[in-house]
Amino acid sequence: MSYDLQAVIAGGEVLRTASRDLPAARLASLGQGLSLMPMTAALFDSVADGSGTGALGFWRLPGGFEKTLADWSTVGPVAYVEAEYFGGVGEQQAVVWDGGTIVLGPLHVQEGQPFPLAGSAISQALRRLGVVASAGEDEFSAAGLDRHRHGEGWIA
Repeated sequence: MSYDLQAVIAGGEVLRTASRDLPAARLASLGQGLSLMPMTAALFDSVADGSGTGALGFWRLPGGFEKTLADWSTVGPVAYVEAEYFGGVGEQQAVVWDGGTIVLGPLHVQEGQPFPLAGSAISQALRRLGVVASAGEDEFSAAGLDRHRHGEGWIA
């Protein structure tokens, strides 16, 4: 089975307000008061500044969009996350802005590399956004990111 996700995650109100001027943005509710905005091709094209991918080393973070995410974070923390897995092997990346600056990451867990003791890159980002996991689960499942296996599933 495969799993892929490229998305912005933030508090529901933060993301609704911040993305209202982006007609290509589609939001989905997650658990614990968060929302997710998948980086669709249409959204990528609408926010890219023409310089290709951003300077932080992510696969689908459009050039220049990191400044927008930093601006959005002046209202509340904002994360950008990416994950791609097939057959249990893959990679994760995450970064979190708060107050206009990066406060976590960018974190990269490459293929074959074990997760650090602090957890996966995405779980660490979700924890920074306030997600609390109960015993026996991580922040990834506590937020409900396991509900869909592909980014388009969130907005279908």
